[in-house]
Amino acid sequence: MPNTQKNDRIRNIAIIAHVDHGKTTLVDAMFRQSGVFRDNQSVDDRVMDSMDLERERGITIAAKNCSVRWKDVKINIVDTPGHADFGGEVERALSMVDGAVLLVDASEGPLPQTRFVLKKALDASLPIIVAVNKIDRADARPQEVLDEVYDLFIDLGADEDQLEFPVVYAIGRDGVASPVLEERGENLQCLFDLILERIPGPSFDPAAPFQMLVSDLGYSDYLGRLVIGKIKAGTLEEKTDLLCMTEANQTAFRPSKVQAYEGLQLAEQKSVAMGDIVVLAGLDKVSIGDTICLKDSPVRLKRIDVDEPTVSMRFTINTSPFAGREGKIVQSRKIKDRLEKEALTNVAIQVEESEDKDSMIVKGRGEFQLAIIIETMRREGFELGVGRPEVIYKKDGGKLLEPLEHVYVDCDEAFMGVVTEKLSIRRGKLLNLVNNGSGRVRMEFSVPSRALIGYRDEFLTDTKGTGIMNSLFDGYGEYRGDFPTRFSGSIVSDRQGQAVPYAIFNLEPRGRMFVQPGDAVYEGMIVGEHNRDNDIDVNPCKEKKLTNLRASGKDEAIILTPVLPMTLEKALNFIRDDEMVEVTPQNIRLRKVELSAQKRHSMSVKKKKVDGK
Repeated sequence: MPNTQKNDRIRNIAIIAHVDHGKTTLVDAMFRQSGVFRDNQSVDDRVMDSMDLERERGITIAAKNCSVRWKDVKINIVDTPGHADFGGEVERALSMVDGAVLLVDASEGPLPQTRFVLKKALDASLPIIVAVNKIDRADARPQEVLDEVYDLFIDLGADEDQLEFPVVYAIGRDGVASPVLEERGENLQCLFDLILERIPGPSFDPAAPFQMLVSDLGYSDYLGRLVIGKIKAGTLEEKTDLLCMTEANQTAFRPSKVQAYEGLQLAEQKSVAMGDIVVLAGLDKVSIGDTICLKDSPVRLKRIDVDEPTVSMRFTINTSPFAGREGKIVQSRKIKDRLEKEALTNVAIQVEESEDKDSMIVKGRGEFQLAIIIETMRREGFELGVGRPEVIYKKDGGKLLEPLEHVYVDCDEAFMGVVTEKLSIRRGKLLNLVNNGSGRVRMEFSVPSRALIGYRDEFLTDTKGTGIMNSLFDGYGEYRGDFPTRFSGSIVSDRQGQAVPYAIFNLEPRGRMFVQPGDAVYEGMIVGEHNRDNDIDVNPCKEKKLTNLRASGKDEAIILTPVLPMTLEKALNFIRDDEMVEVTPQNIRLRKVELSAQKRHSMSVKKKKVDGK
């Protein structure tokens, strides 16, 4: 065994929590109390949520790094996403840390995404500190929540050392924590002290040469590609000749700049020690999981393992009559380059060219992850078309396997029947039902992943907005059979023009409309959802014929039903296999893949003949 030592000047921790349990707010308080900000400095709330989409949605999408100093020890903090669709970010984050703080809401308790990230941390044998947050909530139940956390640890197979976790009770918004529930703390000192005491410093072999695993990639307008990772062994001086070892080849380079995190900023370093999280500039061709080592001592480290993708989606150029009107970037080559750049920085997605060469197939963890990529591209000025999310099947000895989800539902007792009915139609199986007599029930289902595409909005409608549904990837299982994806058809425009109030008013009895007066429409564009299961072609541009006869009260004011704006997630959930979404910086439109009504009619007649109907 090599002679290992610990670097006690550094601690590397990840903060684990479900969406909206307050981890980004707690990190804000840690910054303030550790002296990262000046006393009079103006600081935004949730400084770690730096992306616009994160601030809008109140979730963490990308894992980000920062550091604080406490008692002359540097604590590197990695803020991890809580959503299972961003699991690739979680694996990258955990490859850089030596321990974790598990943050749990004092009312909601540990939820599925907590379980997802915690399992990854326990599998990596990381020591855990549990922080029960929001103990000032009116409905807080910290003792019961702590019991649920113990049950979760046991359920996930934690060993005895991991079960002996320390607990703090916190109010992240106020920046206070206490080791005792009955006493309200004055600051976060007990949490900082616990991190120094219970999370070990990174261990290393003092004789080993410099080694670093690439865990993240960044980009600077001034320095180009940035390589981020934790030093696994040795120290690094500036102007040292290094080697980047990919899966296939090796590239020699000398870093143009060596930086490390000081608070939220990057500071240039003359040398960096084992265990620190560093940022190197000066290497262009690199991907996550590569090894950086000394040119004279090449040693390859184990690559980061990432769960395989379960959902794929087709990305194409925009082929509608309105193509090029609203977006700055419309070429297929630029869409391809942008997706390949995304695959470089996001280990959880894969990009492949389709057989017909004019579109790209993007594979990821879930439709939400892919929707975030589309929304980001849209804001960058891209204009593109995307198809329906499809699950990725596997074959095993002649059997067809499909991805399954473990679905957790929390809803009022009155909605239990409709939720169970809808999920059973979608080939779901009820695994567990808990009714505490409080009026709400908790149910667990095993459901095919394809059943959840398009169901989330329906679930919120069925439970009148009061239901909570979370899902977790549960491996592959035998194909469970077909089921209807949508019980309604589409209302499709049969010509190009502008939608008018008179036409929309007369179409409203046919179904729910997606367009408002004045909206531009074209042949093949979906303008509404039909009440029945068949598609109909309509004229949304039809105006009222004027006559020379007028009667009092004849022309009454037309009052239309308000139209909810179409969001990207709603659009992706709504479309069928023969439909797609047109995404531009200004609009999200639904359309048929084949725009011509005549060709669609011919195709449906041929299909009926083949089916023998």
